[in-house]
Amino acid sequence: MDYSTPCKYSIRLLEKLKSLDTQNVLDFELINKAIYWAKKYHGNQKRKSGEAYYTHPLEVAYMISDYKLKTDVIVASILHDTVEDTEVTVEMIQGTFGQRIAQMVDRLTRDRPDGSKLSVEHIINNAYHLKDKEVLIIKLFDRFHNIQTLNNMSLEKIEKKIKESLKYFLIAAMDIELSSKYIKELVDLCAQNLPTQKNVIPVTDSDSSILYPVFQKYIHTQVPA
Repeated sequence: MDYSTPCKYSIRLLEKLKSLDTQNVLDFELINKAIYWAKKYHGNQKRKSGEAYYTHPLEVAYMISDYKLKTDVIVASILHDTVEDTEVTVEMIQGTFGQRIAQMVDRLTRDRPDGSKLSVEHIINNAYHLKDKEVLIIKLFDRFHNIQTLNNMSLEKIEKKIKESLKYFLIAAMDIELSSKYIKELVDLCAQNLPTQKNVIPVTDSDSSILYPVFQKYIHTQVPA
């Protein structure tokens, strides 16, 4: 496979970035290198839908570009699963893409060097502790794309991801003042896909006990389906 060959996902992403980059702030050489790495290292990995796995980070970057047009964030979003799912290391990313991109990818990686595995809640919590809104933005849009492509999961996993999204990602989206368009889309997608079709998903003290204190003001919020 020629990993440098453009695909419809990379073409779509690059065309959008070029249309948005009216101030010439993006480093397209670095972005193209990240696309190459995503294709090369994710290789033959597939999503449950059967699509090539690298299409997922390219779609995440596509969505993020509307909200954060910054080279480091775009590149980190393209590479966000490489350390967790491929042979790529944080050191490899730092050597090629720089310290900040490597740092973001590391903070988004659930599988840790000591053998432990971070929960989604802990990744969000760490982003708050470190005041790293860019990591939070990437994780949010990663979840947006995953919620859009739930069809091939078991009902149990779908329900788990939706409840998790409403308890943690909706709160984070509100806290960083994400556009109401995205917040409404997240709620709508969760409501459409929730197998039990419940009218409300309460956020309780026990559900949110490990989260950063900034979440406390939302703990008793009920989210309409």
